[in-house]
Amino acid sequence: MEILMGVAALLGALCLFSLFSFKAPNGSAAMSGLADAAIATFLVEAIHKYVMGDLLEIGYLAEFGNMVGAMGGIAAATLVMLRMGVQPVYAIVTGLAMANLGILEGFIVGYLFSFAAPLFKKYLPEGVDVILGVLTLAPLARLVGIFISPGLEVLMGTLASMITEATLLSPIAMGFLLGGLIKMVCTSPLSSMALTAMLGLTGLPMGIAAMACVGGSFTNGYIFHSLKLGKSSNTISVMLEPLTQAHIVTRNPVPIFMSNFIGGALAGVIAAYFGIINDAPGSAAPIPGLLASIAFNEPHTLLMATVAAAIAGLVGGIIGHRLYSKLLAERIPLQQFANG
Repeated sequence: MEILMGVAALLGALCLFSLFSFKAPNGSAAMSGLADAAIATFLVEAIHKYVMGDLLEIGYLAEFGNMVGAMGGIAAATLVMLRMGVQPVYAIVTGLAMANLGILEGFIVGYLFSFAAPLFKKYLPEGVDVILGVLTLAPLARLVGIFISPGLEVLMGTLASMITEATLLSPIAMGFLLGGLIKMVCTSPLSSMALTAMLGLTGLPMGIAAMACVGGSFTNGYIFHSLKLGKSSNTISVMLEPLTQAHIVTRNPVPIFMSNFIGGALAGVIAAYFGIINDAPGSAAPIPGLLASIAFNEPHTLLMATVAAAIAGLVGGIIGHRLYSKLLAERIPLQQFANG
């Protein structure tokens, strides 16, 4: 029952963000801004605070990483509004109003106020629009952020607790399911960094997510190479950061996502078996996932898990490639790109 509830919670979050990304006005642009915010804050925090600070004991970088990690709301509101074409001064003042608020609050406020900000320029004289705009947007944005924050904390906390409880009770089963789903998200236009950051995943669930992304890199590398999806540079790029090859992934979703689920699931099982933990939320990506995990696990354990996850990801790619070639290739042909 706990596994079903945990998977249902994750699938519900995935469906919600997928619907928003593909159906909401400028939803894809807003999600891109959210992903940028996760990179700008949680990636910096994960590396500088946990690795350079806590692990290598460089006090300045620990303090710096901790400071940047607390600016998720500011970064989200600002970058979402910039991605949606809002005038920079409005984006900055709205972002600053999100100080000490979370990344999800910043995302929602940034998205909503992206529709309000252009009205100042449309209906007010030049110069006056900026003055009244910044004086009006900042307090309103802050008010909205404070109002929605308690509800979001309860909702995201509940989802994260359900996933964590299910993972602790059935680590191998959740390693398979969570690893497969997160790796699919990692390769899709959605951002696994943003998703895990909003859910606030830590501990074993975050460790599974991180290692699934690491192992799944080899899945993507094998699939791109075997199916000749683009050039060698595309293969290298998709292994380092899958989102760079979204134009190829979205045109060939069946073999790529099928293989990614298998490879991510097998890598997730490896992570669960070795008990890999990661307390840096939002580090669900190949490079950040590996680097952040260094701070929370014994070196020899992480090394063995990483090697095993890479092999598991490669096996997942082989299985996915064979299933596609034998069963689906004729029905669902590949779409190649002349420019790679």
